[in-house]
Amino acid sequence: ADYLDNGNNKMAIQQADKLLKKHKDLHCAKVLKAIGLQRTGKQDEAYTLAQEVAALEPTDDNSLQALTILYREMHRPELVTKLYEAAVKKVPNSEEYHSHLFMAYARVGEYKKMQQAGMALYKIVPKNPYYFWSVMSLIMQSISAQDENLSKTMFLPLAERMVEKMVKEDKIEAEAEVELYYMILERLEKYKEALDVVRGKLGEKLTSELQSRENKCMAMYKKLCRWPECNALSRRLLLKNSDDWQFYITYFDSVFQLIDESWTPPPEEEHSLEGEVHYTVEQAVKFIEERITEESKSSRPLRGPYLAKLELIRRLRYRGCNDEYKLGDPEELMFQYFKKFGDKPCCFTDLKVFVDLLPSSQYTKFISQLLEVIPLSATAESEIALPADIKALQQHLCVVQLSRLLGIYHAMDKKQKLTVVRELMLRYRHGLEFGKSCLKTELQFSDYYCLLAVHLLLDLWLEGEESAVWQCLTLLEEGLSHSPSNAQFKLLLIRIYCRLGAFEPVAELYSSLDAKHIQHDTIGYLLTRYAESLGHYTAASQSCNFALRFFHSNQKDTSEYIIQAYKYGAFEKIPEFIAFRNRLNSSLHFAQVRTERMLLDLLLEANISTSLEESIKSMSLSPEEDDIPWKDLRDNRDLTVLFNWDPKDRDISEEHRKLSLEEETMWLRIRSLTLRLVSGLPTLSHTIQPKNSEKTAENGVSSKIDTIRSLLQQLEAAVDSGKKFLEQKIQYPVLGPPPTRMAGFFSNGSCQCQTSLFYLVSDIYELDTNGLEDSAEIQERIGNSFKSLIDRLTDLFNKCKGDLIEVRDGTLKTHPNLLENLVFFVETISIALWVSSYCDSVLRPFKSNLQKKKKKKKESSVAMPPVFTHFLDYVTELQTLTSNVIDHIRGLEIILTALKLEDLSLKDTLLLQEEKKFTKTVQGKVQSSYHHSVQEIGELLKKRLDTIKKLKI
Repeated sequence: ADYLDNGNNKMAIQQADKLLKKHKDLHCAKVLKAIGLQRTGKQDEAYTLAQEVAALEPTDDNSLQALTILYREMHRPELVTKLYEAAVKKVPNSEEYHSHLFMAYARVGEYKKMQQAGMALYKIVPKNPYYFWSVMSLIMQSISAQDENLSKTMFLPLAERMVEKMVKEDKIEAEAEVELYYMILERLEKYKEALDVVRGKLGEKLTSELQSRENKCMAMYKKLCRWPECNALSRRLLLKNSDDWQFYITYFDSVFQLIDESWTPPPEEEHSLEGEVHYTVEQAVKFIEERITEESKSSRPLRGPYLAKLELIRRLRYRGCNDEYKLGDPEELMFQYFKKFGDKPCCFTDLKVFVDLLPSSQYTKFISQLLEVIPLSATAESEIALPADIKALQQHLCVVQLSRLLGIYHAMDKKQKLTVVRELMLRYRHGLEFGKSCLKTELQFSDYYCLLAVHLLLDLWLEGEESAVWQCLTLLEEGLSHSPSNAQFKLLLIRIYCRLGAFEPVAELYSSLDAKHIQHDTIGYLLTRYAESLGHYTAASQSCNFALRFFHSNQKDTSEYIIQAYKYGAFEKIPEFIAFRNRLNSSLHFAQVRTERMLLDLLLEANISTSLEESIKSMSLSPEEDDIPWKDLRDNRDLTVLFNWDPKDRDISEEHRKLSLEEETMWLRIRSLTLRLVSGLPTLSHTIQPKNSEKTAENGVSSKIDTIRSLLQQLEAAVDSGKKFLEQKIQYPVLGPPPTRMAGFFSNGSCQCQTSLFYLVSDIYELDTNGLEDSAEIQERIGNSFKSLIDRLTDLFNKCKGDLIEVRDGTLKTHPNLLENLVFFVETISIALWVSSYCDSVLRPFKSNLQKKKKKKKESSVAMPPVFTHFLDYVTELQTLTSNVIDHIRGLEIILTALKLEDLSLKDTLLLQEEKKFTKTVQGKVQSSYHHSVQEIGELLKKRLDTIKKLKI
């Protein structure tokens, strides 16, 4: 066992063998040996050994524990349940084995069996947690039941009765048990009963979370639409803590609900269960004013009351009445708020919510009013007034962010924008003085100045100013050198490098972000969208692996969380874990990465290092199966991970999200169908029966070709809807979701090529079943297909021609679309070769038969059917075309190596020495990345060229 713990698996196997020589039937040694075998990659031997022991139904703790570990490593948790079922039969009174059995069921989600195991445990050892394990398993059955009715009429009422029994017998001990009771009542929509539980004696046990009782009461009042109680309770909680924002929201919601219902308090009695109720605007205004007066006496400044006043103004305006309540002018209130909290980074995000209260004619005046109160002092060496301390710097930053949000910078012309960029960078560099003592992991105080400058430059780039994008990269790299942990710098660099077609620097930036756990799903798209499409195949494989490793381990990890939740009685977390697991399983990104990963593996290996058939078998792919949950796909991407200060009309909208999800799903459908069509190729070429045999239908081949034909129809439909979608010409914001590769796939002709290749498969199959006689028409059709394919591929190649990086007017311009076209060309050629090897497998037997006939008849000339010549010509042309592309790529490599970036007379002589250094770095990175892409694409094409040479029949 020690050897196994230290990872020395071979020694562990040897030691186990020694033991087994002496004691043949030592179960535990056998299992430990099996673990060693599993870890050295001998899964089959390990499984056989383990099953030998399991068949004997061991009951000793060591063997059981060791087998559990082994089965977990094999990802076969269902075998653990069988193990403990047997153990419990032999040792029926063991509390330990029963609880192991319960947890084993929990791992595989067998809720009914969990319920039974929980009750069996409670009978042996009447401990409360066991009883409630059983109750929770009933709730899980109700959640997982397909039939809503069943869960409301059977599982939940049963769970409720089980808890009521314990309540009547006064056996409720722990908070978790009350939580569970509340959860059942809430799911049964018995809100009144739930409220009584929380307000009654049982509710006193709810102590672990702050305000747990109050929050639960509030939730029930809302469900029951008991607005007086909502109001009174939130009022009471605000008196305790006037900075708790959620209760301001409930307070306002309930006041206006009561006004709309023209509610009045009942005479002579309490207003409500929770005490006094406010039911007029006057009372609300007075209440908020009182909170502000209270705040001025408090020891630390509170933001809540001031923001609540702005919120109230906003709500009154929305209802079309405001001025009569004399709450003051929003502009003035925001100005006062800034004076009080302007030096806090949160000041901007607080005010951002309320800027729409300002009339647009007042924007400039408002900004100058804020600037006037910031203590800035002009120095001799600088022409602009600078802050003398961090407080003033924060205030100034807040104003700059507000100016961007109000669209003041957007309205400027090019010259003004460049002046602002200069000023922001000067302020950024000046602000670095305040952060000299910052640790590497801390952000510099003035980082936002740099980010804002980059945003302005991005505007210029989108308006057609090519050099601006290089300046963006330069400034971001400079920022990153001073603030190496700034994720915003890294994310923006990733986006811009990818837009320019340079993937190489991105891999390093992404790994330095150190994305953890769920982030592989939320921001993983930044990596997986571009790696392959820019020709970095190795990096693409790695980035897919990162993501897949996370998704696969999620299955296993979630089971562990659920088990911990049972152990510690955190019942309300269990449905959350399940929902989390489901959300990840139906993640759009997960489906994309799975599909792209398999296509990529085929691209890199099929018919190069292993045959197409073996590759497909090793991925257990089949054309009939579709494992993507199309109806439930969840878009878990975080599209707002990049900060921006754009006004609403330029920012990413709900509409953009919807369209992006629609586009991603269409593209995924096209990719998934392509993959399934490719996986169908090997299924066609095996069972070749004579033409009239009865067996064709039975041996399944005819159904295989039907599958392919039906997939082809689906692909056509998917392509059509994709083309319709693109007609809308959607423009996402520059930092919004990246568009898919669909537009390029259609416009460069790859799509037509790939579809006609699959049609060719159908024709060849027909030739195969009909034989060579009387098939002149099919042969001609095939010949024409070959010809048009070569034309289409040549067209595609022509769309790859041109310089990847060119120097224009002293500025670099990159052409990432040429790179993307090259990548599509390689993929299309690979599909062409897989289809060709299928043709080859069909034509070879025909040819050898013809040669046999020729020998028999001793005739010197048996006419060769035309299809052979067609095929030979086609393969020769493919070979020539591929060689030409390889030469073209060699040419690109030479040009890229010879590109002397130093000689670029960077027109913008405003660049400081400091910036010139970074500009050089940035351009070097882009050049090197393009070089790397071209090399990888070239290498892969050379391998493909070798497979063409084998195709001469």
